[in-house]
Amino acid sequence: MLPLSRFVRAGGHQLECRLYPAHQGNRPPLVFLHEGLGSVAMWRDFPARVAHATGARTLVYSRYGYGQSDLLTGPRDTSYMHREAQETLPELLSALEIERPVLIGHSDGASIALIHAGSGRWPLAGVIALAPHVFVEDLSIRSIEQARVAYASTDLAERLSRYHRDVDKTFRGWNDIWLDPDFRAWNIEAYLPRITCPLLAIQGKDDEYGTTKQLDAIVAGTADSELLLLADCRHSPHKDQPEAVLKAVLEFLDSLPAAS
Repeated sequence: MLPLSRFVRAGGHQLECRLYPAHQGNRPPLVFLHEGLGSVAMWRDFPARVAHATGARTLVYSRYGYGQSDLLTGPRDTSYMHREAQETLPELLSALEIERPVLIGHSDGASIALIHAGSGRWPLAGVIALAPHVFVEDLSIRSIEQARVAYASTDLAERLSRYHRDVDKTFRGWNDIWLDPDFRAWNIEAYLPRITCPLLAIQGKDDEYGTTKQLDAIVAGTADSELLLLADCRHSPHKDQPEAVLKAVLEFLDSLPAAS
């Protein structure tokens, strides 16, 4: 079935949403959370493939300041992922009557999923974290500094403009806060022990934004986690190794109890 595109108000903003209806009733719903420069469209066909293979009701949305959602009106602060996880996401799920979903997040979206899961207020069926960040590494900062140079000196802005209403605001909103000195203290490891649902974390061996110390922290901090480290894979596992990631995601979803 074709997805439904609409705007839903949550967190005080109109958010671009794409909804794939369920065609298998015993699956938990799926919610995709994009990366720091992502959007509905930048996921490409990965959510559609997962939705089709599982039959689960599936939500893909662009956060405030991304894609076709409301434009960012000011700089982000160091708590922007916490607000998304603890305020906007619950409001959006409530508006769309989505209960006990599996959160599938990439990069910033994976961190948001972990914060949401570890906040202990909203039941989840599971979390799939692609290239998650749980603390800031020197490697992350170096790569984000390089992204700033590339944005000013290459066609990166032009390429990103296909996916965002105001590419300059989107890029600066992400890049500026990650390079803010105050952001070096950002750390969500305290949320990990409070995650009670099954967790799958996937990272590329060649991830330019994080080392395997991120996965080590997740293993140390959670009680029920599976890890997958992929060779020949950088920061976007679902793009660099789509078949391996799709297989792992489907196996993880198949292992979960059926939705009631």
